[in-house]
Amino acid sequence: MAKEPVRVLVTGAAGQIGYALVPMIARGVMLGSDQPIILHMLDIEPATEALNGVKMELVDAAFPLLMDVVATTDAMVACKGVNIAVMVGGFPRKEGMERKDVMSKNVSIYKAQASALEKQAAPDCKVLVVANPANTNALILKEFAPSIPEKNITCLTRLDHNRALGQLSERLKIHVGQVKNVIIWGNHSSTQYPDVNHATVTPTNSEEKPVRSVVADDNWLNTEFITTVQQRGAAIIKARKLSSALSAASAACDHIRDWLHVIKDNGQLFRVRLKIDDFSREKMDATAKELVEEKTLAYSCLN
Repeated sequence: MAKEPVRVLVTGAAGQIGYALVPMIARGVMLGSDQPIILHMLDIEPATEALNGVKMELVDAAFPLLMDVVATTDAMVACKGVNIAVMVGGFPRKEGMERKDVMSKNVSIYKAQASALEKQAAPDCKVLVVANPANTNALILKEFAPSIPEKNITCLTRLDHNRALGQLSERLKIHVGQVKNVIIWGNHSSTQYPDVNHATVTPTNSEEKPVRSVVADDNWLNTEFITTVQQRGAAIIKARKLSSALSAASAACDHIRDWLHVIKDNGQLFRVRLKIDDFSREKMDATAKELVEEKTLAYSCLN
């Protein structure tokens, strides 16, 4: 018996990340090769023509899993009955803009879209916020969609996690699948802390070992590795003159897929106890401080 379709919302669907993401979802990268999809796409009115163009391409691609496409500029229509919401749309910081101006724009966007999700989304809706500042946008969404359980509202640090895996695999000349338990602490910003202290690697034809012992270069792990992951987005913009849309879209699919299918008990998260050294505590405190500052700024915009 065929599965019931899952309704997936992508906001900012006509943008770069949205354009890379929607075909991945339609092809089954996010939810599996046997899961039918009804894709809901939302964007702002000036992007209406581009949004319709994306819909045309989805139709032309004839994806077997894609049951229907809703393309709209009305958040209430876009959010109706959605089971998964990937919030890609946001207001990017432009040259000359103050940080508070950007925050104010995004607070307004996420307040409105949270209200639409609150009224229209399925009761078990799971939300992934991609647009920056992702952590704080997720906080605002939580405030204005109180019926969505807090545990169902997340933001994207999987991109940073994947970047960390990529750097380690290149350094060790192994496949990314041989590295596990890398952690990203804190804000999705240049203060994030990629932590390898609990990570392991399984070299070819060898047993599992701590990443630090295999890399055997604490100076690189504590300096260049961290800054490379922290600043990877800026490096890609410098190289492409465009943002890292492909890797962000791929990470969003990884995030939702693992949340729903790898974590047991219907995606219920659980806590683990870890020993934190002084170096890690300093890095974690710095990114926590930035998050508190963003939260204060966001609430001042609301007030």
